[in-house]
Amino acid sequence: MSKRANRRNVHGILLLDKRLGVSSNQALQEVKRLLNAAKAGHTGSLDPLATGLLPLCFGEATKVSGMMLDDDKRYRVVIRLGVLTDTGDAEGAVLETQPVPEITQAMLDACLQRFTGELDQVPPMYSALKLNGKKLYELAREGKTVERKARRITIYALKQLDFERDRLTLEVFCSKGTYIRSLAEDIGAHFGCGGTVAELRRLQAGMFDLDQAFTIEQLRALDAQQLDACLLAVDVPLHALPAVELQDVDAGKIRNGQAVNAELSPPGQVRLYHAGAFLGLGEMRMDGKLAPCRVFNLAE
Repeated sequence: MSKRANRRNVHGILLLDKRLGVSSNQALQEVKRLLNAAKAGHTGSLDPLATGLLPLCFGEATKVSGMMLDDDKRYRVVIRLGVLTDTGDAEGAVLETQPVPEITQAMLDACLQRFTGELDQVPPMYSALKLNGKKLYELAREGKTVERKARRITIYALKQLDFERDRLTLEVFCSKGTYIRSLAEDIGAHFGCGGTVAELRRLQAGMFDLDQAFTIEQLRALDAQQLDACLLAVDVPLHALPAVELQDVDAGKIRNGQAVNAELSPPGQVRLYHAGAFLGLGEMRMDGKLAPCRVFNLAE
């Protein structure tokens, strides 16, 4: 019998504090092996240089991972000024170095104000975005540079934590799709000396905070029962949606993909429950019907 056949149907979300030097997929596979889980995925990659909060989804929780990609994020970043690299971070090859000018607090305040709000940001070449079916970082590794369209992002807040000569430490609260490496390069360009990410740590993703997360060392010290207790319920990220409790007959119809009559308002997406157990996501329609959107099978 294959190892895959012996894996468990584990359902839930685990918040990992990803360590330095491993990819998001490597970190995911480590935890997947610890849980002996059959199915797993993560919600938004962190570069190997980056550490911090990485929500991991197991089993039926992978069905909500796409929704979690839209979450706002919070980071702490150390930007090294005077250096420009090909990847936008300290792992890349240095392309250029420039002396860092004298930067006053007033200049810093003006810079942070400039990069706060809605911005058009050009994604870096070293990103997972695709062009004609090929990821940009694959093209970059081939020495190719292609034109990238700017994307509209929002930086809700930029907070200065520290500044010493060529190292600027910021807390960044931003929308989905924001590349901190591009922000570092843009801030460096603002001061005319270039900039690159020296350190990056994700502090928050949507409703989840880093202080809820486990390190791989903490997880390795737990037994199987304790590991399962670290998992959050599949419906936790959905709690902003209204909840609807279904009776036996309607629950059966929803499981079979059928819409049911419902006196609910307003129209929109809802969480569905039966006998207190999470059933899935539904859509309340204008015609008074409650239709299933995605049914979850949380049984072992």
